[in-house]
Amino acid sequence: MLPKQTFKQYNMKLINVLFFLMLTLSVQAQDKTNYTNFNRILEVKGTDYVIATASQHGKGFNSLGKYLLFINTKNGEHQQVEFPQESYHDHVEQIKIDKLNINLILVCANTVDSDGKGGGFWEVPIQLIVFSIDGKQRTQITDNKFLVQAWAVNNETGRIVITGHYDSNDNGKYDKTDKNEIIIYDLATMKVVSKI
Repeated sequence: MLPKQTFKQYNMKLINVLFFLMLTLSVQAQDKTNYTNFNRILEVKGTDYVIATASQHGKGFNSLGKYLLFINTKNGEHQQVEFPQESYHDHVEQIKIDKLNINLILVCANTVDSDGKGGGFWEVPIQLIVFSIDGKQRTQITDNKFLVQAWAVNNETGRIVITGHYDSNDNGKYDKTDKNEIIIYDLATMKVVSKI
């Protein structure tokens, strides 16, 4: 048992700590500055480019958007590619097949808000998007309703094989009624070759 004087001192210290903590949070919450976090940087092999993935945050760390920045390291020119505010892109890779003259950037992104309420991006299909190495050309290779499960690139043919299913009832989830499908996409011609 603490003596009465020590207990009062302890309470006062606790009250002071809580007061300063609340004051700090209050001051921080009023910060009007936007912050940009560069999460990853990818070298685009065989080119002058690197790609930086970035996210912007505002007051209270609310997401203000995400983007890719294609940077020409030789002359400093850059191309910023925006994504919707609540979306995410978690996979960026270079596909380089010299003998087929293919040098592209593949991005796995979740950019469609299927429920229209915002913030529902975690339950909707992801899209596979291909960019030119400078970020100026963009081609979405999977439909918004196609839920991608896996993919692989064949370096001999320059084709990407994508497995997944179509969300037939628009609920953003895999159901028994959804149609399983395999898509074969040619990265040289940028066209679907076949569906299985």
